[in-house]
Amino acid sequence: MNFRWLGPVALLAALFIGDQIRINRPGHKYRLTVEVETPEGVKAGSSVISVHPDRGYSRKGHTGIKGDAVLVDLGGGKNLVALLAHIDSALDLDGMNYLALRAYKAAGRNVSFNEMSRMTGAVPVSGALIPVLVTFGDLSEPGTTRTASPDDLKAAFGSGFQLHRLSAEVVPNGFWPLDIGGPLGEPVTRGIEAKLPWLRAGDSSAARAVKAAGLPISGSLDAVEVFTRK
Repeated sequence: MNFRWLGPVALLAALFIGDQIRINRPGHKYRLTVEVETPEGVKAGSSVISVHPDRGYSRKGHTGIKGDAVLVDLGGGKNLVALLAHIDSALDLDGMNYLALRAYKAAGRNVSFNEMSRMTGAVPVSGALIPVLVTFGDLSEPGTTRTASPDDLKAAFGSGFQLHRLSAEVVPNGFWPLDIGGPLGEPVTRGIEAKLPWLRAGDSSAARAVKAAGLPISGSLDAVEVFTRK
């Protein structure tokens, strides 16, 4: 057996694997946490979101995220969902790419995008940084979506409900693809499709949910990405 090519092949394989790690490893990850005061106490939900700068060879320069919207079970059939979107003139999906960065800056920590993975501690998410909040009368029915104002949750849920806090916290980035927890990286949160089963039907059902909430949507937007990014 001729082993003369074994060294070069192994080197090429190592270079390829290293390049894939460079391309696919997130720039940073952050945990978005939503806390709501209810008559039964504070209820909370969170989602770990990874932020990916474009390191590929297309040079499109577009930063993106992976993760799920935050769903908080408020008890008694009530729920609050922080979507992966903000509102500009229409639904804006790109704001979530920089939510943690802007929250740290708003908290007085003048950090650059490339330094984000080294940040520690939770910071408030307030004002225009708060994503769109909605609630479902029935989680299994996309047509039951309604918006919820962060300043007036009692209008959506009744007396005793108010937004307690939203926060963002950078979590360990890990070593892609070994996202298995702890120093090896907090896994990106998945599971929204189990809670909103109609998401598996694709854009039509997601668009129905967005429309029912009265949210402005552009013609090119994939409504599924309001709830989950792959």
